[in-house]
Amino acid sequence: MTAFITRRRLLIAAAASGLATALPADLARWEGSALGAHTQILMDHPDSARLIAVARSEIERLERVFSLYRGESELSRLNRDGRLSAPSFELLDCLAQARLAHRATEWRFDPTVQPLWVVLAKAHAAGRTPAPDAVQTARARIGFDAVSFDAAEIRLGAGQALTLNGIAQGYIADRVARRLKAEGLRDVLVDTGEIAAHGAPAGHGGWPVSVANTNRRLILHDRALATSASLGTVLDAEGTQGHILHPVQTAPVAPRQVSVSAESAALADALSTALCLAENEATALRLLSGVAGARLEVFA
Repeated sequence: MTAFITRRRLLIAAAASGLATALPADLARWEGSALGAHTQILMDHPDSARLIAVARSEIERLERVFSLYRGESELSRLNRDGRLSAPSFELLDCLAQARLAHRATEWRFDPTVQPLWVVLAKAHAAGRTPAPDAVQTARARIGFDAVSFDAAEIRLGAGQALTLNGIAQGYIADRVARRLKAEGLRDVLVDTGEIAAHGAPAGHGGWPVSVANTNRRLILHDRALATSASLGTVLDAEGTQGHILHPVQTAPVAPRQVSVSAESAALADALSTALCLAENEATALRLLSGVAGARLEVFA
């Protein structure tokens, strides 16, 4: 199923970019993965070994909530059964933020595209054109408003399944950063493919970050940044079927790269994903104007 799926890294934290020489050489850094994405954590603290262990434990805990590749994760069980009793706070919180993004982007951000993604990915991995009737059936199941959730239960509409890949990486960055702050760490950058930056390394006003494929440079201090590209992951051999799917329109999504900064990485992640579907920059700016603290950094 992953024969033609590739991933292009879009965010380069300062420690991995041309700005690395501007940072103190003694910053502690850990590299690993979260939800399949390359992850790194940079911190300025004498107790970094213990704190990195805390962060890794938190990532593992959240993988058991959000991973689509773990059969017993909360999300996998929800998709399998169509309902989930007593969901974790984190899953409910992420869904609440997803709903905010869904409405703010006028339904462009929609986690219920998962059945459509599966149909397209399976067909392209087998080297064939997706069957029109299967695509039509999957599209008929899209609609995040059919998903209900509260502390007692999450319930999907008939035939629905969720993907939180457009928000969960950012959400994990936020939660890991929050967990580390609770341990007394003020200066940390968590990069799960989306960046949550708090405080600053010694001698700096923030964390310098560059956006790949652009000349855009930012200094992040208590702020998050996410970048999405409509062809950042492709499903077909030709490289024309991207992973960001429009919940309503059937026409191919235009090549687009969007960066959004916001107060949380989860929100930045969802917004940058959805704005890859915006018709133009003016539309993207209009949609973001209704989201407090969000800013369009790149639209290309």
